[in-house]
Amino acid sequence: MFLFESIPWYSALMWVAVVAALMLANEIARASKWAGLCLFIALPLMLTVFVWPNTAGAGSSTGTWFHWVKVYSALAGCLGFMALRYIPRLAKNKFALMFPAAILALNILEAVIRDFQVSSMHGMVDGVMMVGGSWNIMNGVAGILNLVTICGWAGIYITRDKKRDMIWPDMLWFWIIAYDLWNFAYVYNCVGDHSFYAGAALLVSCTIPAFFLRKGAWLQHRAQTLAFWMMFTMAFPAFVTSSKFSVESSHNTTALFVVSAIALAANVAVAVYQVYRIVKLKKNPLTDELYTDLAAYKKLDAERPVERAAEMVGVASA
Repeated sequence: MFLFESIPWYSALMWVAVVAALMLANEIARASKWAGLCLFIALPLMLTVFVWPNTAGAGSSTGTWFHWVKVYSALAGCLGFMALRYIPRLAKNKFALMFPAAILALNILEAVIRDFQVSSMHGMVDGVMMVGGSWNIMNGVAGILNLVTICGWAGIYITRDKKRDMIWPDMLWFWIIAYDLWNFAYVYNCVGDHSFYAGAALLVSCTIPAFFLRKGAWLQHRAQTLAFWMMFTMAFPAFVTSSKFSVESSHNTTALFVVSAIALAANVAVAVYQVYRIVKLKKNPLTDELYTDLAAYKKLDAERPVERAAEMVGVASA
């Protein structure tokens, strides 16, 4: 196959099971504050002390600095978002509302650095086959564009239902698709033999709920499914490398180039569209929401709590 070596039926079935398991774990974490605290504090503490030192040490495919930073940054995102969701005064604090954009930007930046780093790597590195090249540079640029097109963080609000989801109305489908294409290309470039699950399955597990279950909460879904995946893969690194269900990348340089080129094109398109709107509508991308006239935004904005909506109107008229 173009992207991967052969995908047997049982690996395809396991792919579906991984997507379903991540979505289920995400829904459990959404259910209550106590579920989130158990899953994002108690569980990783136990894994840090008793499991990961043995399974994610030097020489393991998950024993690099990147994997350790990634798991804790994903957990920090989950806990930070929980603080916004369950501490009402934080959800009204403009400085606290910078946190989602900051943690998202940090995670993208980590991957961009790794993509540039891998561009000069060839052969087995920390148990992972690396095929570095111009595709890493292209995708690194795509990641930078994805980072700088993050916008509308000031409009984040928390729902008033039991799940208290963190809704980001200005984070719409086109940015999410551009992110997904960039992130899949990153995983395919840098940990290709993990990308069947850590790329495709992981991204689908947060994009489905963002488009069909709880719209507007993509970043919350992304942080939680990423944290669950990172905890799992650091505890069971062989699952994606040498188990019966593992699927190897083709390591085809044409595939690497095409995947990165598509990611770059998508992110260039989003950046151009965003610049067009900034210029045409005279928006400030650091403080303004950019897509307030689009139907997808209006649907999410209509669910905004009354007092928060009044605050946003005040900000807009100031």
